[in-house]
Amino acid sequence: MSVSVAVALSGFVTSPTVHSALVVGGFVAAVTGVVGVFTVVRGQSFAGHALADLGAVGGAGAFLVGISQLWGFVGAGVVAALLMEAIGTHRLKGRDVATGVVFAFGLGLTALFLYWDTTIGGSSNAAVSVLFGSLFVIDASVVPPVVLLSVVVLLLVGTTYRWLLLASVDEDLAVARGVPVRLAGLVFLVALALAVELSSLTIGAILSTALLIGPAATALLLTRRFGVAVLLAAGIGVLETWVGCLIAYESYYWAGKDGNWPVSFCVVALVLVVYVGARFASRIARRRTASRPVMHAPRILADAGRVG
Repeated sequence: MSVSVAVALSGFVTSPTVHSALVVGGFVAAVTGVVGVFTVVRGQSFAGHALADLGAVGGAGAFLVGISQLWGFVGAGVVAALLMEAIGTHRLKGRDVATGVVFAFGLGLTALFLYWDTTIGGSSNAAVSVLFGSLFVIDASVVPPVVLLSVVVLLLVGTTYRWLLLASVDEDLAVARGVPVRLAGLVFLVALALAVELSSLTIGAILSTALLIGPAATALLLTRRFGVAVLLAAGIGVLETWVGCLIAYESYYWAGKDGNWPVSFCVVALVLVVYVGARFASRIARRRTASRPVMHAPRILADAGRVG
């Protein structure tokens, strides 16, 4: 190991800024991995993307009124989730229409708030911070609420785990077994909003969907068991986030101050690389075993166990 690499690694390990980034990034990645598996299986990836962009309304508004972006993101995300559920229907088509309507309105508000941030608030970096984020600029005071909100999301998903699992496979069967499908869907939508907005705080509203969907999709390529996929997605997300932080930190030394790589880019790039690698590996395994490495309803139902 060269002296320069040793110095860089030493600074990475001992830096308080890096410590905050690793703690926040680790908790958020674990949460988005867990929620992401349900999101992919339930076919709500578009809702996750819409909530991420709608959270930008709160992030931009937070800049304007001078409060933490965290509460702006979370507040806007939860309100958007409740609004989407209120005007949506039980049918998938209705949900997509509701999501699209709220999504378009939110983007307009984001543009307006970012414009005011620049012209009225005098903040020249509001757009970059809200849309692309950076783990290395997160203040240590934000760590406790992020950890607390992460635990809340895990509790919401954990308490409705079997309901969500069965409803994701067969909604009619879930209703027949006494599962409160509407309530379970609402709880999950709130959990999804919180997870997405926490991700927006770390890597930006535009890029946050990658951390929600990428590790989950990768895990579902590697295992057929739902519970294992949830744990695997959380682990993959944490690893990608931490390695992304390391690459971004190291780039300052080999690319220079003006050429270092943003941490958000490094994380998202790793998400893509790992997903493509897992997809390639799954194709090779499929050719060898003549089986498709995807989630099957019988396996999911077996994981769900007795519900109702």
